[in-house]
Amino acid sequence: MAKGAHVSAQSKWLDRYFKISKRGSTIGQEMRGGVVTFLTMAYIIVLNPLILGFVKDSTGHYLGGGLEPNLAAIAAGTSLVAGIMTLLMGAVANYPLALATGLGLNAFVAFSIATRSTWEAAMGLVVIEGILILILVLTGLRQAIFRAVPHQLKTAISVGIGLFITFIAFVDAGFVHRIPDAANTTVPVQLGATGSLDGLPIVVFVVGLLLIIALWIHRVKAAILIGIAAATILALVLEAIFHVGAVGAANPLGWGLNVPVIPGDLFSVPNFATLGHFDLVGAFTSMGILAAILLIISLLVSDFFDTVGTMTAIGAEGNLLDKDGNPPNTKEILIVDSVAAAAGGMAGVSSNTSYIESAAGVGEGARTGLASIVTGVLFLLSIFLAPLVRIVPSEAAVPALVLVGFLMMRQLSDIKWRDNDIAIPAALTILAMPFTYSISVGIGVGFISYVFIKLIRGKAKSVHPLLWGASMLFVIYFAMAPLQRLFG
Repeated sequence: MAKGAHVSAQSKWLDRYFKISKRGSTIGQEMRGGVVTFLTMAYIIVLNPLILGFVKDSTGHYLGGGLEPNLAAIAAGTSLVAGIMTLLMGAVANYPLALATGLGLNAFVAFSIATRSTWEAAMGLVVIEGILILILVLTGLRQAIFRAVPHQLKTAISVGIGLFITFIAFVDAGFVHRIPDAANTTVPVQLGATGSLDGLPIVVFVVGLLLIIALWIHRVKAAILIGIAAATILALVLEAIFHVGAVGAANPLGWGLNVPVIPGDLFSVPNFATLGHFDLVGAFTSMGILAAILLIISLLVSDFFDTVGTMTAIGAEGNLLDKDGNPPNTKEILIVDSVAAAAGGMAGVSSNTSYIESAAGVGEGARTGLASIVTGVLFLLSIFLAPLVRIVPSEAAVPALVLVGFLMMRQLSDIKWRDNDIAIPAALTILAMPFTYSISVGIGVGFISYVFIKLIRGKAKSVHPLLWGASMLFVIYFAMAPLQRLFG
């Protein structure tokens, strides 16, 4: 068989398996989308070790069981689980959704669980939470709750996530900056570190954003990928000339996470010391059964509804939802996500979950699981190419999220704003996500307000029983701190 015919046969197989043409995409779009998704979320390889690696458990040990931080092992484990789970998402669920250690969840595991017990016990609770969510998926309860949510409220969730990821991008780029407590002001944030656009990293962000917008308006293929690459090259040049350095107390105008420098070594030997460090019963014996159960509920609620919101938003952006706002292969998506939660605990790197940064890849044209395959492979390669991954600063990657946030917010017009029964819960959902920095909180506020309005209007019977149950669970979730004090 001729080489050209062999390539054509492979392309046809990929097209059939991933339904690429059916979803209005091409293999090139999927490849570009997978690369863009990886670039916008590769920061987790660096950030997860910084969050987990410097926290001692109640016995004085760091994650991995040592008396010294082991950031390299956490980074390797983070890449490994993210790569495998993202590959599964692509191959099993055929959805352009990537997974990695969940931000927020990892901090909760570190500071609220490990410090009160051991790292093994904390990861054991993560494994239990993942298994419980998997049971909910296999029994159909998780999908049933998702279907019970009104379509307009699902739209609001997507819009809220669009606003949320835009805020994330602004913060990660330093465009929006937290005002130090010492400033003695009631205003929580400001423009830049000094109240203005000051510093070379901001220049990289602004140039990257304007370039992506210009390319996208002119319908240039690979607009987002070109923008990220160009901004990274600019960052490398500026760092080489001006030696900006990393951000810190003495250098508030430095790079936010990765300092863009060509590494001396492109390869690194992986260390998997955190794998298998979990204990399924340790938390129950060290903290008590009730306290451990409350912690599991807190993990479960956040993980459960974050994924529901994320997969809906990704589907809406890629025009993949059905008439009821449900994505294709919902059960398979949720199964992979549930397995990922448990896998993160088993690997000792905290619960893995679906990433809203996948929307950047969808914005680049990804519509199928082939994009996730590409992202997963890049995560696995990053185990060995960690120095190379750290070249891209967050200021060069996050402009993509601003554009994607805009695209997702265009759904605002689909909400019936003159119908108070849905308009008020929709508005609260949209606003709560960026203002609390949490997708789950936004969903919870929306659920509770929707049920409340139906109740006071005498329409309680029109609310699906599962939505009532989910709202009650969110009430417990919001009151978790006092409940933990009461029963801890």
